[in-house]
Amino acid sequence: MVRALDRKLLRDLRRIWAQALAIALVLGCGIMVLVGAQATLRTLDGTLAAYYDRSRFAEVFSTLKRAPRGVLDDVALIDGVAQVEGRIATLALVQVPGMAVPATGQVISHASEGAVLNLPVLRRGRMPLPDRLDEVALSEPFAEAHGLTPGTHLRVILGGQRRHLTVTGWVLSPEFVYALGPGSVMPDDRRFGILFMPERAVAAAMDMTGAVNQISLRLMREADPRAVAIALDRLLAPYGGTGAHDRERQQSHAFMTSEMHQLSAMSTYAPPVFLLVSAFLVNMVLGRLIALERPQIGLLKAVGYSTREIAWHYLKLALLIGAIGIAAGWAAGFWMADAMIDLYAEYFRFPFVLRAANPSALVISAVLGLGVAVLGGGRAVWQSVRLPAAEAMRPPAPASFSRGVLDRALDRLVLRQTSVMILRSILRWPGRAAITLFGVSASVAVLVMSYFMFDSAQLLGASVFGAANRQDLTLALSEPEGEEALLAARSLPGVLKAEPGYAIPARLVNGTAERLGAVQAHWQGATLARLVDDHGAEVALPPHGLVLPEMLARALDVGPGSWLEVELLAPPRETLRLPVTAVFAQGMGQEAHIAAPALFAALRSVPQVSQLHLSLDAAQRGALDARLGALPAVAGLIDWVEVERQFQTLLRENLLTMVTIYTAIGMMIAVGVIYNAAQILLSERSYELATLRVLGFSRREVAYVLVGEMMLLTFVAIPLGWLAGTWLAQGLVNAVSSDIIQLPLAITRRTYALAGIAAAVAAFASVQVVRRRLDRIDLVSALKSRE
Repeated sequence: MVRALDRKLLRDLRRIWAQALAIALVLGCGIMVLVGAQATLRTLDGTLAAYYDRSRFAEVFSTLKRAPRGVLDDVALIDGVAQVEGRIATLALVQVPGMAVPATGQVISHASEGAVLNLPVLRRGRMPLPDRLDEVALSEPFAEAHGLTPGTHLRVILGGQRRHLTVTGWVLSPEFVYALGPGSVMPDDRRFGILFMPERAVAAAMDMTGAVNQISLRLMREADPRAVAIALDRLLAPYGGTGAHDRERQQSHAFMTSEMHQLSAMSTYAPPVFLLVSAFLVNMVLGRLIALERPQIGLLKAVGYSTREIAWHYLKLALLIGAIGIAAGWAAGFWMADAMIDLYAEYFRFPFVLRAANPSALVISAVLGLGVAVLGGGRAVWQSVRLPAAEAMRPPAPASFSRGVLDRALDRLVLRQTSVMILRSILRWPGRAAITLFGVSASVAVLVMSYFMFDSAQLLGASVFGAANRQDLTLALSEPEGEEALLAARSLPGVLKAEPGYAIPARLVNGTAERLGAVQAHWQGATLARLVDDHGAEVALPPHGLVLPEMLARALDVGPGSWLEVELLAPPRETLRLPVTAVFAQGMGQEAHIAAPALFAALRSVPQVSQLHLSLDAAQRGALDARLGALPAVAGLIDWVEVERQFQTLLRENLLTMVTIYTAIGMMIAVGVIYNAAQILLSERSYELATLRVLGFSRREVAYVLVGEMMLLTFVAIPLGWLAGTWLAQGLVNAVSSDIIQLPLAITRRTYALAGIAAAVAAFASVQVVRRRLDRIDLVSALKSRE
């Protein structure tokens, strides 16, 4: 049997359905972000763990110059090592049909028998046969990008020799979920691929029969990866080891964990804003509803309903609104998770996806949603139901309208009467105005927080492509050469300018803190590849000492004046002690930088070159590409024009989608706040507004009182939202930054303007909806005495 109070509850909900829906949608936005991000995170985490386990992904990795296969037996004796795998890996140039510039290929030897770690997953065709030296299996993204189906042929320059290979299959590898080519800043499936070839073929091409240059380890359950890496470094030092590292420093896995860290930060950073706004909205609506129903509350008490029953009745209304918001948030959250997982699948290649919800996120979101509803409605409920029956049935005492200092100040402004009414309404009920200001400010802040990421990405792109890398092409050499390599590069067809580059792998050590990275040398007067900060300003290199990016300096706990031990992991394999002379802001990069004369003086060697940066004549690009394919000294190349094009495409497609979603969320907050505030204002001032109509004011003038107050509060809230949004953006930068990437805090005037315009448009549209109700007010009913 439905109780009388329950029937009243349904009638109340039907009467305020639009306001309740607005609140539920704002609450649902917070639930959506929480549930969607957590479901995506759980799916990625579970998929990655299963993929790694099934493919026996290694836990410690080391690259070396050359070691006999017999050294693997010694490695297996290191305490904590469970399995060992050695292989040969090298770079090659891949001449793909229809592509003028050769692609870069990471060639990996495949042992068809006895392979135990980093097992590739066959997606199509078959793996190369051990005795067929002209067969190759390609990574699926690279093969898809060029249509290289099993049975097709391609030419590869490997070990300085041109080889004709037949594609046998497509594979995915746990080592290359996020596949970055040498020196690249983002994946490029057209210009970088993984090639699995029979071990005999790679060994013969590289003259490494019976040798290995990469070693991977899986560890026992209780083993310490850091201790194993140290022992492995010690063992491989005579063989040119370039520094062992655990899975956390493996390139693909590091990018994956960085992305998941950012996703986790978003799932905990954004929802509180929505939940807090929802609490205020519930308080606004319930407070007004209870204030209007004071006589009914008194009557209910008079006929025998207890204070507890009445309080529970109104709290059930709040909980019902919360339940609607939770249901909407769950549905939208699962949709958001599916969309995000599909988006991640374009860049992180998995052979399978184990979709999974996060039950704990559902429980937490439900508890938070209901808690917000109770918190928002509890205060309003308690203030009214605690009144005695006789007092509750009496109309509330009217507000004090005595003239004060502010009223006299308004008189001096010589405003229209309707404008004075707007200002006096705000001054008489500052609490209500403050709630509206807070809600609109929150919507603007959310918009600023989302739009700034577009600004940051654009600034990062301008820094990387416009200021730091002005070259058209970068050639990576197989081995460092003398500066005479510059003369050879300048003689290539179409080369307008050539500049040297040099990097040497190193372990940077400060006490117990250390990082694997590289020391990058810079030549004075370079104009193509320059060292710049996040804002594109060139960083001056002192004549001696290291210059570090902020992230690297923070990880090593050093600053200007500190000293670092630099263990070189390539010949001459010395340990240098160098001062840190400066730290600068750089969003991407973990290299230490130094002036070339200072580095080679410390190494006591003549200058060397490992990279060539070229500025080209586009008219002769074809002739240059033909020459590059025949140069054995070139191990790989970066086409910066193509990399920038892909970056801009990624920015337009993915970031724009995300910004659109957050725009809708921010505008929804503004709609929820303004619509509810306008509805409450109309309910409270319908008597006054109807009186104005009777006194001869036009519909437009009366509507101005309602619309003007809401828009005035909106325009005051917008600058406050800008400040709050800047603060949220700074917090988000700190939350999502990792060792891999740090977003620069960049907020343009365009972002502030767009956030303000979006909030103002949403507010104006909301108040216009309420204005239509004002136009339909029955003057006779509105002017009836409410005694």
